[in-house]
Amino acid sequence: MMMHQVLHDKLKADAERLSEALEHMSKLFLAPKEEKTLRAFTSAEVGELLRVSDGYLRKAHFDGRIPEVEQGPGNKRLYSAENILQIRNILAQNAKDPFQFLPGRRQGDKLQIWSTVNFKGGSSKTTTTVTLGMRLALRGYRVCLVDADPQASLTTFFGYQPEIDFRHGGTLYDAIRYNDGETSRVPIVDVLRKTYFPNLDLVPGGIMLSEFETETPTALSRGEQPVFFNRIRDSLRQVEDDYDIVLIDCPPQLGYLTMAAVCASTSLLMTIIPERVDLASASQFLTMASGVLEVLYSNGGIGAYDNFAYLLTRFDTAISTQQDLSEWLRQLLGESVIKTPFVKSSAVSEAGLSQKTIFEVDLATTKNRKTYERALESVMSFSNDIEKMIQSAWGRGGTNEA
Repeated sequence: MMMHQVLHDKLKADAERLSEALEHMSKLFLAPKEEKTLRAFTSAEVGELLRVSDGYLRKAHFDGRIPEVEQGPGNKRLYSAENILQIRNILAQNAKDPFQFLPGRRQGDKLQIWSTVNFKGGSSKTTTTVTLGMRLALRGYRVCLVDADPQASLTTFFGYQPEIDFRHGGTLYDAIRYNDGETSRVPIVDVLRKTYFPNLDLVPGGIMLSEFETETPTALSRGEQPVFFNRIRDSLRQVEDDYDIVLIDCPPQLGYLTMAAVCASTSLLMTIIPERVDLASASQFLTMASGVLEVLYSNGGIGAYDNFAYLLTRFDTAISTQQDLSEWLRQLLGESVIKTPFVKSSAVSEAGLSQKTIFEVDLATTKNRKTYERALESVMSFSNDIEKMIQSAWGRGGTNEA
C-alpha cells in the first residue's frame, strides 16, 4: 500500500516530468510559435455587421469617405477586422445617428458583465462564451473575456497552451488570489492580454485557479478581505471604463469561483441542452443556486440582475424530443429562454477541433459551405437576441436606437 507522503512525492515528480516533456514537445512542434490570425471578411459580412447595405458600402468607397481595402479574386473587396473598426469609426463621425455604428456604452451606462454558467460540462458553455464575445466585438463593442475555469478551455481558443504559457502565472488567479506572505494579488491589467481579434481582450484561465477553491475556506476563517465573492468584482472595477461588455466563462460547478463570478455579474446566462438528463441537471443547479444566491444577497454579495437568461444549446432540429422539450421549456420559463437556440452543427464541432469559432472559418475554402452558413446564421441570431438584452439594460429598445 502506497504511503501518503510517498504518493505525494510520486505525483509531484510525475507532474514535473510531464510538464517539462510538454514544454519540450511544444518547442519541437510549435516552434516558431504559431500566431493565430483572423480571416478577412466580405462586403456582405461587413454590411451586416455595420447594419448597412452593400450599395451603401460601395458608394462610401466610391465617394472616398472610407479607405479602400484589399481586393481578392474577382476584384471583390476583403476587409480585415481592423478595416471594419476603422470604417465603423469614420462612418460614425459623419452619421446622423453615430450610435448605429458605435452601439456601446454611453455616458451613465453601466458595464455589462455576463457570466455563463452550468452545472455540468458538455453544454457548449465555453463555445457560447467565446463565440458571443467575438460576435459582439465585430459588432463594435469593447469586449473582455474572462476565463474563470481551471480547465482554461476558453483560453486555448486564442492560441495559448495554458499548462505551458501560464505555468508560472499570468492568469485570473493572480488577480484574485489571497495573500500568503510571499505573494499577493496583482492588478488585473497585469494579466490582461490583447488578442488577435480587435476590440477583444482576454484574462486567461489556468489550473492554478483550482487553488482559489481550496484556499477560500482558510481565507474565510482568518477573515481576509476582500471576501471571495468580491474578488472578481473588485478586479474588474480597475478596468471598468475600458469595456462595454465582460463575459465570464465559469467552471461547470457551483464553487467559489462561480459564486465570485455570479456576484460580479449584471446578468447570468445558463446554457441548457434540451435533453431530459440535462434538464434534470439544470433543475439541480437552479435549486442549489437559488439557496446560495439568497445567502449571498443577505450578505451584500449581490444585488438585482438585469437578466437571468437560458440559451438552448446543441439543439438538434432533427430530433423531435428536443423540439418538444424546447417548446415545453419556453412555456415553462417564458421569455427567459432566448428566442434563438444555438444549433448543434458539425461546422461548429469541426471549427472547435482546430480551436476556432465559426467566425474564424473561411467560408470560401470550406467544403460544407451550406452547413457553415446555417451554423453561422444560428450564432448570429442568438447573439443578436443577447445584444438586444444588453441594449435594453442600458435603457435602449434596439441596437440602433439613439
